[in-house]
Amino acid sequence: MDKKKKLKHTVNKAKEESSMEKKHQNGKSKSIHDILPLDLIHIIFLRVPIRHLARLRCVSKLWCSLISNRDFAELHFHHSPAATNACFFMKNDTMADLVYLDDNDASQKVVCPPFQKKPPSVFLVVGSCRGFILFHRDPHFLVVWNPLTGSSKRISYSHIVHRSKSPVYSRIANNLYLHGFGYDASQDDYLLLVAWCDCEGQYHLDCFSLRTNSWINLDVAVPKLLGFHFWHCGGLFFNGAVHWVPWDLKDYRDAIVIFDLMEMTFSTISAPEQLSCSYPRVALLGGCLALSSPNDDCRNTDIWVMKEYKVHSSWTLYQIPCKHFRPLCLSSDRDIIGRGYTSCGKTGYFIYNVRGDLLKHFKDLCCQLPRREPIIVYTESLLPLPTTDIKDKDNKKKMKKEIHM
Repeated sequence: MDKKKKLKHTVNKAKEESSMEKKHQNGKSKSIHDILPLDLIHIIFLRVPIRHLARLRCVSKLWCSLISNRDFAELHFHHSPAATNACFFMKNDTMADLVYLDDNDASQKVVCPPFQKKPPSVFLVVGSCRGFILFHRDPHFLVVWNPLTGSSKRISYSHIVHRSKSPVYSRIANNLYLHGFGYDASQDDYLLLVAWCDCEGQYHLDCFSLRTNSWINLDVAVPKLLGFHFWHCGGLFFNGAVHWVPWDLKDYRDAIVIFDLMEMTFSTISAPEQLSCSYPRVALLGGCLALSSPNDDCRNTDIWVMKEYKVHSSWTLYQIPCKHFRPLCLSSDRDIIGRGYTSCGKTGYFIYNVRGDLLKHFKDLCCQLPRREPIIVYTESLLPLPTTDIKDKDNKKKMKKEIHM
């Protein structure tokens, strides 16, 4: 109700601005605000795809004020039927590809992550959450970036490097840490996680709050099975928690490690017993957790979908006749969209139905052979970064108290 009241206040304020604009027109031709009520414009905006909505901010100050409002952005992100899913992956060390896929069309564009320097820095994408993408940037930085709005923030973890310093590494090597990025709805806060191993072999977990703009060393027991050397460094945020899976799965039990951002606790999920142990990947398909891996015959890709979260018996198998297929998202018809290459030499983005029939091959999209670098699928948004609570010390103290309880 509070957000609805705030949004209503924004619409009322926009109406006042519209009235002022009318006074300054002095008999000029009618504007769209004279034809359509602002409330109806607001409803229309909620149905406009986010990419087009971002451009509409340039039409007038009134539209910019309404579209840029945080509460409107939140409402559009959660309730718009025109949500835009984009596939994001690093093309090289300094450039990335954004691929938009839907049932009938596809498009692709090249974007450059922020904070470019000379010589160029190496970026590694390690997570996404609510329209923001998290990068690791050499030598010891994390960067949060919204490609649609351009807003970004750079965070240093040099204090972790000093605490983990060894004679071999001057910084944390890629195989000695895990990253996580998620949103704690109870605090309206984005949290960045860095799990790392010190020179004595002890595991630690540090958390950065974007709202308090501070790091906290979490007093939690990091699972021993997090042998970082063979894990995907970036986690998947889903259902209020970050999920990690290993590169080389030794045992289907406790295959998925979960960290709940509200409870600040670890737990695990077992994979299906029949899952191939070679290079499994975690994905989100139609609001369900999924694992994919090459089949033992090396011709198909097995996709296991957990229809009910944390219910082991709900794992359901789908087989795609495509070698090294990476499922990315579902179409509006619940078909599987992904990228990979087939046994007959086709490379690119494909749509398969759940029976394994090829429905479409996006031939116009440039697609490199799948690499081990993460491919992030995220929902675009106009959401801003949270305002830092510099003066509010109570929230920070409360967070520390809850962590140590």
